[in-house]
Amino acid sequence: MMRSDPRALQLNDQGQLKHFLTLDGLSKNILTEILDRAESFLSMGEQSVKKVPLLRGKTVVNLFFENSTRTRTTFELAAKRLSADVINLNIETSATSKGESLLDTLKNLEAMQSDMFIVRHSDSGAPHFIAEHCTPNVAIINAGDGRHAHPTQAMLDMLTIRRHKGQFEGLKVAVVGDILHSRVARSQLHALTTLGVEEVRFVGPKTLVPEYFAELGATICHDLRAGLDDVDVIVMLRLQKERMAGALLPSESEFYRLYGLTKESLAWAKPDAIVMHPGPINRGVEIASEVADGEQSVILNQVTNGIAVRMAVLSMAMSGQMQAQQQEGGE
Repeated sequence: MMRSDPRALQLNDQGQLKHFLTLDGLSKNILTEILDRAESFLSMGEQSVKKVPLLRGKTVVNLFFENSTRTRTTFELAAKRLSADVINLNIETSATSKGESLLDTLKNLEAMQSDMFIVRHSDSGAPHFIAEHCTPNVAIINAGDGRHAHPTQAMLDMLTIRRHKGQFEGLKVAVVGDILHSRVARSQLHALTTLGVEEVRFVGPKTLVPEYFAELGATICHDLRAGLDDVDVIVMLRLQKERMAGALLPSESEFYRLYGLTKESLAWAKPDAIVMHPGPINRGVEIASEVADGEQSVILNQVTNGIAVRMAVLSMAMSGQMQAQQQEGGE
């Protein structure tokens, strides 16, 4: 489905975001700008009026072709806190389930003067396809596409790490579990390496952590103890059984025995290591409840930070779109 380079497609002539499709190719400066802007939005959650007028008069459409609760809800909250009007399109009852094509649906939404589409799709490259084919003045935000990317999840993870560790330089990060099917892991790897961590380890069985990830900059570990040794950050991933074809695992209990994060295996990391998980959590499959709810867990902080990061991305993309339109209007 992918055609032109999404890295070029998502920036305007001034190098600002106008779409947010992937972290691949984005500069450290842009990622840092997202984090800095998100920091400025975090305090809003403590205010009695949780709104700023940055997207007042703009219409944001949540276009989710895959089920989601956490991601869709935090995008909706982010848009509303920026004062946008929000439409949640129920794909299962929409015209696309009656045979209307994706492009037909887009054209109808464009005709309603929509300003931004937040897209989640099971096909890798779907948000990029939409960005290529929709009218130029609509910003496209990738809320997760196939196995390809989940850039806002990676950025909320980066904000969580920065708030707890202060910086990225010198950090060792272990990402454990189903790397093969994880769009989150791919986006995290791009973000972590761009922001300057010392090492990113992908940890799991050979069937779920292929060696080719080493070409992207990850250290591959098939032994949990070696993978967690002396790390500062642990990111646990769920087993994506809905994406698995064939017998990639002997059983969930065997996976938990070998790769589950327990109080005992957590002790192999640094004493002040933080534990993260993009959710949903499968307790007793990839992580023990005492760890998920323990003192080193920052999982709920990730959810809180997700609203601020998505506010930052929405506001930056809309600003970049408006700059591009103004330049085109002046030419």
